Amino acid sequence: MHLYKNQSLKIYNSLSGEKEVFKPIHDGAIGMYVCGPTVYSNVHLGNVRTFMSFDVIYRYLLHLDYKVRYVRNITDAGHLTDDGNVENDRFVKQSKLEKLEPMEIVQKYSVDFRKVLDHFNFLPPTIEPTATGHIIEQIELTQKLIDLGFAYESNGSVYFDVAAYNEKGLNYGELSNRNIEELFANTRDLDGQAEKKNPQDFALWKSASPAHIMRWNSPWGDGFPGWHLECTAMSTKYLGETFDIHGGGMDLKFPHHECEIAQGKACNNVSPVNYWMHTNMLTMNGLRMSKSTGNYILPMELVSGQNTFFEKPFHPNIVRFCFLQAHYRSVLDISNDAMLASEKGFNRLMEAVKNLNEVTPQNQSSLDISKWKKECYDAMNDDFNSPILIAHLFEGVRFVNLLKDGSATLSASDYTDFKTTFETFIFDILGLQNTKDNAENADKVQGLVNMLIEMRNLARANKDFAMSDLIRNQLLELGIQLKDGKEGTSFSIQ
Repeated sequence: MHLYKNQSLKIYNSLSGEKEVFKPIHDGAIGMYVCGPTVYSNVHLGNVRTFMSFDVIYRYLLHLDYKVRYVRNITDAGHLTDDGNVENDRFVKQSKLEKLEPMEIVQKYSVDFRKVLDHFNFLPPTIEPTATGHIIEQIELTQKLIDLGFAYESNGSVYFDVAAYNEKGLNYGELSNRNIEELFANTRDLDGQAEKKNPQDFALWKSASPAHIMRWNSPWGDGFPGWHLECTAMSTKYLGETFDIHGGGMDLKFPHHECEIAQGKACNNVSPVNYWMHTNMLTMNGLRMSKSTGNYILPMELVSGQNTFFEKPFHPNIVRFCFLQAHYRSVLDISNDAMLASEKGFNRLMEAVKNLNEVTPQNQSSLDISKWKKECYDAMNDDFNSPILIAHLFEGVRFVNLLKDGSATLSASDYTDFKTTFETFIFDILGLQNTKDNAENADKVQGLVNMLIEMRNLARANKDFAMSDLIRNQLLELGIQLKDGKEGTSFSIQ
């Protein structure tokens, strides 16, 4: 019997505002779509937290023996900073800034995105479609919405008609609990408003100006797709008109996911998604992370230690462990103290894994493994509550310590069950890796390189440039690059 048949999994549904017993559309199979990155710049820590939450959800569903088709898209075109001004196309702006072709920008930051996620031990999605790879589907979807009376063309652009949608008894605003009057009041004076029937109508297809670099031919002239349309086209292609789970950051709830619901219902007359899931925000030192305020750090800057916020580098495992100590729907704040505490907690877990391997089973058990095991599953079955699971894992650490000092015993069968469950939740479901020794070695490497940097600085002060160059060149041969700056010399491992 599949494990999922023995579990009662509850998921918080953003649409209903309640935890609901999960009932997949197809027995034993799940369709899950998560809005992926817009690849015009480096992936940020908030993105990593969101994708990590769904990585754990994906891992747990697989553990329960579900067959999961996990689709996570790449937005590589059409993502405007607002819903109108084509001059604010993020890819066009970044390509001008870096003096690269837009698709060079896409390739550069898509590679960065995947590299970063690999560092944090993410499972790859089943399908990773791109917006530019599905232009035909988006044009067909736009035409269908026009034919059904939910969209209209204006000066080469096509807009979704929100008023027409509501007049047909549908409810634009059902996910974010907004109403049409509020939407009218809050609509900004954006470029393209004169083309619209109503201020809250959103773009399905935008006409490209002669200077606009990213453009495709369509029945309405050269242009590019609207951001909201992309996800509807890709999710329905690979998961069907209605699928099980749609996830993303809470910042996507409105307007992006609201528009997806409207497009799906208008096209197919059915709700496109059964369970909407949203992760909460990540803050640092109690403040929102923002480039403009300087309270900002990239994932690999946290890992490498090349930043002014944290006293040392932190292995990706430590970052992952820190993130999972907060529920995905809760605000998570990271700080130097939080990272140091996470490092200690992670090391305790890894030490327990090591010690458990050295325990010898006995003839009988003095610990209730069945109760503990059920508590672990109950935590994950309660809307994937990773912090409660971690608390139970530390109860498992206490069990290991009792077994090690002889204060408790386990029979052979209970020992096997305990060890398998303990390691499965740590490694397979939470996605942690046993790198305690590697982390300690990394600290030693950092100390050694810092010592060589000091020796090089001394050689330069003594005008012994031959020795200075020798240290730099030999480190470079080992893949360690030194970089001299106003605040001293830093290094990066290539």
